[in-house]
Amino acid sequence: LVPRHTCLSPQRLYQNGTYYHDNRDELLQKSVLYVAPVDPAVWYGGFRKCDDSMPLPSDAISLPLQNHLTILGLMAMEVTVHRHQLFYRTQNQLIPPITGSIFESVTREHLDDGLLSCIKYFFNYGFYKFGLEMCLLAAVNVIMCRMDFFAFIHACWLIYLLWLHRRKAMAEVWPRYCCFLACILAFQYLLCIGFPPAFCKDYPWRTSRWSVHSNFIKWLYLPDFAKRPEATFLLYDFLLLLLASLQCQVFEDENKVRVRMQAGDNMEISYELDPAALNQYSPVPNFVRCRSYLDMAKMVVFSYHFWFVLCLIFITGTTQISIFCIGYLVACFYFMLFGSNLLLEPVKNILRPWDYLIAYTVLVIAMKNFLAIGACAYLEKLLGNHCWLIHTFGMFCTIPGYDLGKWKANMNKLEGRTEASCDCRFRQIFCY
Repeated sequence: LVPRHTCLSPQRLYQNGTYYHDNRDELLQKSVLYVAPVDPAVWYGGFRKCDDSMPLPSDAISLPLQNHLTILGLMAMEVTVHRHQLFYRTQNQLIPPITGSIFESVTREHLDDGLLSCIKYFFNYGFYKFGLEMCLLAAVNVIMCRMDFFAFIHACWLIYLLWLHRRKAMAEVWPRYCCFLACILAFQYLLCIGFPPAFCKDYPWRTSRWSVHSNFIKWLYLPDFAKRPEATFLLYDFLLLLLASLQCQVFEDENKVRVRMQAGDNMEISYELDPAALNQYSPVPNFVRCRSYLDMAKMVVFSYHFWFVLCLIFITGTTQISIFCIGYLVACFYFMLFGSNLLLEPVKNILRPWDYLIAYTVLVIAMKNFLAIGACAYLEKLLGNHCWLIHTFGMFCTIPGYDLGKWKANMNKLEGRTEASCDCRFRQIFCY
């Protein structure tokens, strides 16, 4: 048995000069060091046979053990399927597919044969074709779901990747991006673990002479005994790392001839081509006459997708009243001014305004993430003295877990506007 012990009370720490600012009440109510006796075994991974807080039978399995058993079961299932496939192919003298596809008989040549062949092709090589876009959207999702310091770092990486613009340039820096994601995930995991509370030593940002607000500690994602970092944020980073690792493999497969023969190439078209030349060099058959259901689907996507995106841009600009929405309204009216005639311009003239819109959207996402310092960490001061700043930039804290103090009731009255802000960010993702 590991004995429990109690740390010094904040009253005695105030007397000997350990704490310099008035956060005693918060520490008494929330800090692990003072609310109850500290069990050192918990930090080292110790668990009970049954959680007393849950109405389960005495022979119930604790939650950590359930998670480990689930992972063990999934790994056993994966090994079983892999061994079964290997045995079946060896017994029947079959060669494993080159690209690990689901439908081995469907390649790039069968993409335009029909709607069913198109669906099968995208089941095989959907991530091969659109994996980079999915990774960028996953990065935007991490920023939106976290809105803290590490989300701002992700926003800086997103701006850098889009600044490279070319797919080949992104492929050169992509291994470093994956290394960054892996390192920052491991570092955040260490922050979530923190120091053992059995040492009875609080963190420097709690004992320094400068008052550091608990919400700001949460925004910086620093370890704290009173307000622990949100460990579920690591799930979003892990999913981004998973997609980025798969995309790194895609960049390597693009240089293999046998993969390009099966899945097609991902080479970018020249920006100097005009629509007439583009139609001449395109291997895709003409789908305007709608000879099949696939042609009808192409007509719907390529003819009306432009106006669908304009609707999303307009809704994004009008859902929330802030200075950032002006750019979306200007972009919407600009595209409506030219309409479908814009698609008849050379490729570089078509993509230039869309590149500007994407850059503006990423800039807005980064700015809103940076302004989350005031919206979530220092909202009480801003509402008291700078209310105009909140309405001008649409600063609303959409991330749960922050202590808004006496202004929480006022924020509940603005719940509809907060939900609109969240919906606005979702639409920004779709527009992006």
